[in-house]
Amino acid sequence: MLKIAIQNKGRLSDGSVNFLKSLGLKFDSPGRSLIVQCENLDVSILYMRTDDIVDCVESGIADFGIVGENVLFEKSSNLNVLAKLPFGECSLVLAVPENSWCEKFDDLRGRRIATSYPNTLSNYLRKKDLNSEIVFLSGSVEIAPALNIADAIFDITQTGSTLKANNLRIIEKLFTSRAVFIESPFLSEEKLKIINRINYENIKCC
Repeated sequence: MLKIAIQNKGRLSDGSVNFLKSLGLKFDSPGRSLIVQCENLDVSILYMRTDDIVDCVESGIADFGIVGENVLFEKSSNLNVLAKLPFGECSLVLAVPENSWCEKFDDLRGRRIATSYPNTLSNYLRKKDLNSEIVFLSGSVEIAPALNIADAIFDITQTGSTLKANNLRIIEKLFTSRAVFIESPFLSEEKLKIINRINYENIKCC
């Protein structure tokens, strides 16, 4: 059985479901079960935590997955990206309090930066030859400056409204991310036959 892993909740969840259904897959909402069998093909949809999707696709537990490019960067994953999908666009940015004197990344030399993406930030700091302190937070990064946990934040944003609500302004945008369709390196011929029946070419043309 072919297995496709998607977010069980989060900003890519609805878009992932809609995308898979646009390919012709018929399946119900998960309810309490996190594994849903498609009605018309030998395909299962796995509803998982975002951080687990990449690991499961890399190990072959899942054959395909939908995640944000930002997750692949953070995990330094070399998985093949079959397609960039038309949803989930966001930007990874550096932001500071409205009243901060900092205007560019270099101004944060020796300062504290809160983030949920420590590996991505660490790589960027290394390239910029900056020795800023990384403060890891698993969520609610935007409140770190107000709590005096950090001088700046490094996080994703879609509309910027959450940053504004927390009196933060963007001083640098690193890159734009969107949802991507990734595939396992362990796909069998039998499973390739199944994926070819669900508009495989349409996925690659997104």
